[in-house]
Amino acid sequence: MLRVGVVGVGNMGFHHARVYSELAKEGKVELVGVADTNFERAKEVASQFGTKAFGDYRELIKENLDAVSIAVPTSLHKQVALDFIENGVHVLVEKPIAESIESGKEIVKAAKNSGVTLMVGHVERFNPAVQKLKKSIADGLLGKIVTMNAKRVGPMVVRITDVGVTIDLAVHDIDVMSFLVESKVKEVYAKARNVKHPSGVDDYALILLSFENNIDGIIETNRLTPHKTRTLNVVGTDGIAYLDYINQKLQIYDEKWIREAKIQKREPLRVEIEHFIDCIIRGEKPLVSGEDGLHALEVAVKALESAEKDEVVRLR
Repeated sequence: MLRVGVVGVGNMGFHHARVYSELAKEGKVELVGVADTNFERAKEVASQFGTKAFGDYRELIKENLDAVSIAVPTSLHKQVALDFIENGVHVLVEKPIAESIESGKEIVKAAKNSGVTLMVGHVERFNPAVQKLKKSIADGLLGKIVTMNAKRVGPMVVRITDVGVTIDLAVHDIDVMSFLVESKVKEVYAKARNVKHPSGVDDYALILLSFENNIDGIIETNRLTPHKTRTLNVVGTDGIAYLDYINQKLQIYDEKWIREAKIQKREPLRVEIEHFIDCIIRGEKPLVSGEDGLHALEVAVKALESAEKDEVVRLR
């Protein structure tokens, strides 16, 4: 049985701990402990899930862990991930993989050298509606894909201050689009700015992506909209798909039919963590590799560069 832990038990890390606790009750893992610099928060979460609390994640490393989820602020991903990787611990690091391309590359290189599993928490890939859309595209229901349009908007989140919406939110859709069309982004043009977030980071972005296989994508994201929306439309030569991430719904329109996909709803985070555990046990490459996470981050960083320069930026 794998011994697992969680570092950073804020909003997202709490849910990692919850899922591991559920898996522990099913006899699939042992939740060894949770760590947070806010020791009171760590004790609160540890008490809720019947495990040990640590104020310093380095103490958790000493607990002979097999795997860890890292959900600390993005600026801390590199140091925390490297410390676990160097101790032979398999790592699931929340998206984005790091605060910079250079830091992301260091994490990927270290994991490769150490032979540990590195997975990046691009949880939307594990949304059942996304998986259904992926299969629908592969089955040719939309014909040849032409363009994709994503909207990821919602209320202001003051607690996130180290990165803006481009790196924190747009990476989701960058990754999903790359996953769906099995292609990397070759160039990006973006508009991004701060409208009212008190930290001064970008809270609005409009991003145009061109993929290597000549498919285009548009992403609109912000922390300005009172109503939370998470949607993706995919246009092909034979039809159009409308995906609702939140409600896990998928509709496909063609010339003859309007189809609503039959989807068995599941919590994407649970599916993601189960996949992470399975990959470790079987020695398989995860669905979202370190390289995948690095690509999403690189595109987001280049989008910010494009917005600053007001010009198209090529990735390779």
